Amino acid sequence: MRIRGSTRLLAVVGDPVAHSLSPRMHNAAITALGVDAVYIALRAHGDAFEPLVRGLLSAGARLNVTVPHKRRAAGLLDAPSDEVRRTGACNTVWSGPGGITGDNTDVAAVREVSAALAGDRVVKRALVIGTGGSARAAAVAVADGWPGAVVEVLSRDAARAQDFLSWAESAGVGAAASNGDPVDLVINATPLGLTPADVLPLDREHLRRRAPAAVLDLVYVRGRTRFVQAAREAGIAAEDGRDVLLEQGAASFRHFFGVQPPRAVMRAAVEDALGA
Repeated sequence: MRIRGSTRLLAVVGDPVAHSLSPRMHNAAITALGVDAVYIALRAHGDAFEPLVRGLLSAGARLNVTVPHKRRAAGLLDAPSDEVRRTGACNTVWSGPGGITGDNTDVAAVREVSAALAGDRVVKRALVIGTGGSARAAAVAVADGWPGAVVEVLSRDAARAQDFLSWAESAGVGAAASNGDPVDLVINATPLGLTPADVLPLDREHLRRRAPAAVLDLVYVRGRTRFVQAAREAGIAAEDGRDVLLEQGAASFRHFFGVQPPRAVMRAAVEDALGA
C-alpha cells in the first residue's frame, strides 16, 4: 500500500478503538481493488469527537463510528438515513451533496446475522443487553426481522433502561423491561468481553433460565468470547460479532466507494485475525 498526497483517508473513530479490525478488513479490500485510500483507527475522548469528525470530513475523509460515539454522530448529520432517524445512532459518516450524511449499517447486519443464528425459530421475545447505539440498532433489527416481537432491555443503569424504553416506543419497537422470563434470542450490545477480566453480560445461571435458541455477542476477540463459549456449552447456537463486522463493513464500503467490496477478501482478513 502506497500513501501519497492523493490518498483518501478513511477511519474508524471510537473509545476504545485499538481492538477494532475495521482497518485490517477495509485495507485488505482497498488493496485488492487497487483503490488510492488508507483506513486507520482513531481514538476520540468525549468532547473531542465532534471537532475531530468535522475536521476529518472537511479534509475529505469518510468515517465509521463505534462505541461510545454512535449517538453523538447522529447529532452531527444534515442528511441522516431512515435507519439513523429510527435508532438515533450512526456508524457510517461521509460528506455528500446535502452536507454531512450518515447511515446505520448495523441494523441490517444484526438482522441478517440474527436470522441466520435463529434458523427456523420465530423470535417472539428477544433480550438486548445494553442501551447505547448498538443496542438500539439491535432492537430495530429484531423489530424489522420479526414484526410483533417484544424486545426486552437489560441494563445496570435503571435511568438508561427507562430512556431506552421511551425511545423504543417512538421508534416503533415493542419493548419491555427485562423480567427474567425465557426468550428466543439474546444480543449482547455492550463492550463486556473485550478483556478477559470482564464479567459475562449474562451469567450462566441466568443464561440457563432464559433458555434462548440463539445468542449473538457483538463483541469479538480471537477465538470466541467467553459469553459465546458459555452459550455453546449450554447447547445454544451462538456467535460473536465478526459476521456483523463484515456485513456492516461491506455496506460502509459501498457508501465510501460506490462499488461492491471483495467480501471474500474482507472475511479472510477478519478470520486471519480472529481464528476460525
